[in-house]
Amino acid sequence: MTLFLAVATTLLDLVPPWLIKLVVDSLVEGNEPVWIYGPITGLAGIYLARNFTNHRRIIANNKVEQNVVFDLRSDVYRALQKLSLSYFENRSTGELMSRANDDVNYVERIFIDGVEQVVTATLTLIGISVILFYMHWKLALVALLPIPFLVYGAWVYTSKAHGQYHIVRKQAAKMNAKLQDSLSGIRETLAFNRQLHEVKQFEQRSRNYCDGTLVVMRLWAFYSPTMMFLGSLGTVLILLYGAGLVQSGDITVGSLVAFVGYLALFYTPINQLHSVNHMLQHALASGERLFEIIDTVPDVNDAPDAILPATNARGAIQFDRVGFSYLPGKPAIHDMDFTIAAGENIALVGHTGSGKSTLTKLLMRFYDVESGTILIDDYPIKKLKVSYLREQIGLVPQDPFLFNGTVAENILYGNIEANRDQIISAAVSAHADFFITKLPDGYDTMVGERGVKLSGGEKHRITIARIFLKNPPILILDEATSSVDTETERHIKQALETLMAGRTTLIIAHRLSTLEGADRVLVIKEGELVETGIHETLISTDSEYAQLFRQQVHL
Repeated sequence: MTLFLAVATTLLDLVPPWLIKLVVDSLVEGNEPVWIYGPITGLAGIYLARNFTNHRRIIANNKVEQNVVFDLRSDVYRALQKLSLSYFENRSTGELMSRANDDVNYVERIFIDGVEQVVTATLTLIGISVILFYMHWKLALVALLPIPFLVYGAWVYTSKAHGQYHIVRKQAAKMNAKLQDSLSGIRETLAFNRQLHEVKQFEQRSRNYCDGTLVVMRLWAFYSPTMMFLGSLGTVLILLYGAGLVQSGDITVGSLVAFVGYLALFYTPINQLHSVNHMLQHALASGERLFEIIDTVPDVNDAPDAILPATNARGAIQFDRVGFSYLPGKPAIHDMDFTIAAGENIALVGHTGSGKSTLTKLLMRFYDVESGTILIDDYPIKKLKVSYLREQIGLVPQDPFLFNGTVAENILYGNIEANRDQIISAAVSAHADFFITKLPDGYDTMVGERGVKLSGGEKHRITIARIFLKNPPILILDEATSSVDTETERHIKQALETLMAGRTTLIIAHRLSTLEGADRVLVIKEGELVETGIHETLISTDSEYAQLFRQQVHL
């Protein structure tokens, strides 16, 4: 339909100069005035029909284009959701946001404006060329003399501008990354009184972006007027050569007027194509950045023969000689070997950077092991569906993350099919209901970005309620009682005790005084398991754990 309407609009655009030719020739030849009324009436009808078909074409074209843009934006977002954790840890949030927003918008422009202009311009050029050669082929050749120069100019501009557009998009991404980072850390900026410092850093990135854009604009400022000048030479050549043809009686005055009219129509779409080329360079640079995301293969994927068990896991865990490194030659985990029985509470202890958090990331397949095997219920986790594996594990982080939505929506993240009663029940179990009901809108209270409107203890309890709703057989607890007051700590501990009942639990411990209830303690040092045992036994010896414990007690 879009193509049909574009063809109809183009054909109707080609008629007015011919009707004007008939009017001019009638006037020059001294025909009766009645002979000009028909062409003039036809001209009015053509203009009406052309604008109507153009109106329908724009509506149909935009619908198709918006569907394409929707699919592209959706594909980019879906691709981001499938990528592994390593991809995000090596890129700033602002840079990825720049791709998903700005780059999609630049590609969108070429679909909304560019495709439409290319189709109509191409059809117009073909139609006018046919008419010009039909009217007078020699005059048509003269009119087209500037075309090779226009093509060469477009090639030169494209070759120079394409690389610069890549630079501009990267500079825009750096500017957006700084903006996102500054806004996320606004409390630190205010606390350290570093507003001027942040402004200077942002302005530097903004200036780099503007300077890069100015380079492109200078190219365009030279290219566009030059192309328009070359195009206008066609009219000069037509008048120089056509005047002689009129005087020799080879063509009529009306034909020359029609030629000039058609030539104006001819070079208008050429100028449109130049503008499209300008947009296209933006879109190509942005498109390459978008397809870099879409084409990236995640580090962690389902195996071709991945298993999807019919029931939840019991929770037995085994690390069998596991090795892993973030950087080549620097192992973060080395020859890790231990077994955890279903329902057992295990504490992971060690200095910062010893590898405790890495073990939990490997268990959840945020990263894949480089050597050895991790098993759950005797299944190698690489043989399990990634979605199934992560449904079996609940993570309560040290720094809980809440989405910018309501309290209920954040709890619902644990099980998006849960109803309101189940949400409230999970909050009660997490000792969160009593403070949630005191909020201005209760469970419908907006928590703000990252839960900024709530205290640290309140965010922890909402996170715990989320895990209650998920109801996984395996828990990972990253010290959830750090940095809270005594009363809040008591509520969180009570909620965690309820949550841990009957589940396999891995506790990443920072305060060793909280580990008396653990069934076993695993002591990690520089990526290796150096000790294992119960709290009371380990502190009674001259063990690595005992030294850590005494250091904290003396502190």
